Amino acid sequence: MSQDYKKQISRRITKNLFDVQLLPVLEKEPRWGYKITKTFESEVGVKLRHGALYPALNCLEKEGFLTSQKQPKDGRARKTYTLTPKGEEYLQGY
Repeated sequence: MSQDYKKQISRRITKNLFDVQLLPVLEKEPRWGYKITKTFESEVGVKLRHGALYPALNCLEKEGFLTSQKQPKDGRARKTYTLTPKGEEYLQGY
């Protein structure tokens, strides 16, 4: 299979299962938006836009798969996301 097809398939899977694919990024440690984006891009190989990331994080938090907490960092508040036990269970099912 050519690289173009692999990229195309990967993008389609990512688009359809994006929210589920975010959970493994948060499995190892809590992360904030920028760190999630960079980790996702390096592990999945798909570039993320903030317009897709934050609605997905908010949805996952609303469903109880994530929690968020604001933490001060260099005079700014950084919102850090953590996988919940419910999110870990969901991830195991995935």
